[in-house]
Amino acid sequence: MHNTLEVEHHEPGRGEALVFYLKTRLFIARRWWQERRQPVAFHPIGDALISSPTIAETKAPLWTQITDAEFPLTAGKVQNLRAACQRLHGLEIPAGRIFSFWKQLGRTTRRRGFTAGRELRSGCLVPNLGGGLCQLSGLLHDAALKAGLEVVERHTHSRSLPGAQLPPEQDATVFWNYVDLRFVAPFAWRLECRLTATHLVVTIRAADSSIAEKISGPPPEKGLPVRAAADGDCLTCGVTSCFRHPSAVRTHAAASGHTAWLLDGRWPEFDDWCQRHAHDGDHWLTPLDGHRWRKANYAWKLPAGAIRHHATLETLKRSFLQRRLPAQGAVRQRFLLDAQQKLAAQFARHLDPKARHLVVSQTLLPHLWKAGHLGGRTFDVLVNRWPLAELQARLDAAAKVHPESDTLADFRAEPDVIRAETEALAAAARLVTPHRAIATHFGSRALLVDWKFPTCSYQAVVSNHRPAWFFPASALGRKGIHELVAALSGLDGELLILGGAREGQGDPLSSVKHRRATVAELSDATALVIPAWIEHEPRLALRALAMGIPVVATRACGLPPHPLLTEVEAGDVDGLKCALKRLTRTEPECAVA
Repeated sequence: MHNTLEVEHHEPGRGEALVFYLKTRLFIARRWWQERRQPVAFHPIGDALISSPTIAETKAPLWTQITDAEFPLTAGKVQNLRAACQRLHGLEIPAGRIFSFWKQLGRTTRRRGFTAGRELRSGCLVPNLGGGLCQLSGLLHDAALKAGLEVVERHTHSRSLPGAQLPPEQDATVFWNYVDLRFVAPFAWRLECRLTATHLVVTIRAADSSIAEKISGPPPEKGLPVRAAADGDCLTCGVTSCFRHPSAVRTHAAASGHTAWLLDGRWPEFDDWCQRHAHDGDHWLTPLDGHRWRKANYAWKLPAGAIRHHATLETLKRSFLQRRLPAQGAVRQRFLLDAQQKLAAQFARHLDPKARHLVVSQTLLPHLWKAGHLGGRTFDVLVNRWPLAELQARLDAAAKVHPESDTLADFRAEPDVIRAETEALAAAARLVTPHRAIATHFGSRALLVDWKFPTCSYQAVVSNHRPAWFFPASALGRKGIHELVAALSGLDGELLILGGAREGQGDPLSSVKHRRATVAELSDATALVIPAWIEHEPRLALRALAMGIPVVATRACGLPPHPLLTEVEAGDVDGLKCALKRLTRTEPECAVA
């Protein structure tokens, strides 16, 4: 958007557009020449002031007075605000240093995530790459005034915009790169720009706000009177003879938005829920075509009318490298987080600005949130594990009980990833999960779906053989191996262990009879026992219940109520031992808490 002289509204022509283009090139060149010797500093993103008090905050709605016809360019504006906020959020500017909107943002190109949005030009709201950033510049200027920053440079619109929230004295427009917005302050300050599902929010923080003096910015430039509001954008102005109108219609057909499904590993519970809520025309972004590649964990059932995108090469690379990693440990966990970030970035490249609602796998959530792709949208989350903050708290609690374990504290996610996931989960509309314990953790915000029990014709029979306790995991502390070994002390029977990974120096298996088992041996087990501190996907426990085999599990496993299920608390050795005694009838009256 730019400043123009007062003229009567008329249908623009190609000659006028060419003259405007040439003028802007001259102004851009002049700005570059003026600042070639003393350029404005670029300020990095930091976290030194992240906990400082807020000294100013402004916000404005994103989706006001929008018809279906005007939606595409408004969605483009919101996408441009996402791309801009990604580069401005978290900037920390030292005392006495100038903040420049364009120096920080850089040029608005498609490669940098910008698209066509609404821009005011010669009285018309026209489609232009990067259009709509003036909503951000106006809020920045308003916040700067409230925070007591000195406004070094500011320009006003030549015509008010539909739904404008700010009066002319607080308005600010920008146009690359000669129409800039610049501030300076006698104190260090932090800028935060974020999009909620409905609003653009600008916040300024400072460690010592008492030194800030309220300094008014310069008045609007003379000769640029604010005229009547522009009436609609290029898609609804009705002037179909304008040279801009046909191109706008071809590029942005009228639409009211769609849902985008950003999915990672497939769970049958999530697959069923997604099928019941999908619509024709939705965009589905999945790691690869699981049916074609015969990968059951990616074989999502996409509706016939879906628009499909896959990250096949990235997914195959992840699968190949994952096979060469240790079965557990910090190296594996770091790789998985990094791979999830890369997959999220791949999906984001195919995310259409007109996607107003998203359904996101939890593994992708913190990375999409950090990159700003969830701003200005509503979204649901397919929750397949404990939130990182809660997961690590549970591991820390287990590590205090078992300081000898070298696996309970071997990895922790970076604080910024944990913070991003926490914020994203708090902003989500619905949290979909079959895991009862996780659903209870989220309370009324969780949408609990049913676990899918496997079809099984086998029925357990009472055996007089020696008890066999089937442990459906590797013998690791987070799966409850320490508690299980302690509970088996003094009891008859053999421990069948499915996985091959082990604890290191604190390995407890030397005190109990055990051997490596296969899934096929589940059918001969006395019971499946999983006293885990952490268990996200208890598939074998569901299979055991379907087969009629008793299951002893902690509530942390999130299993549904079942007559053959006995639940104990994580870390409760006495309760676990009591449950095992009841199953062998050695102490049938033993009470489980």
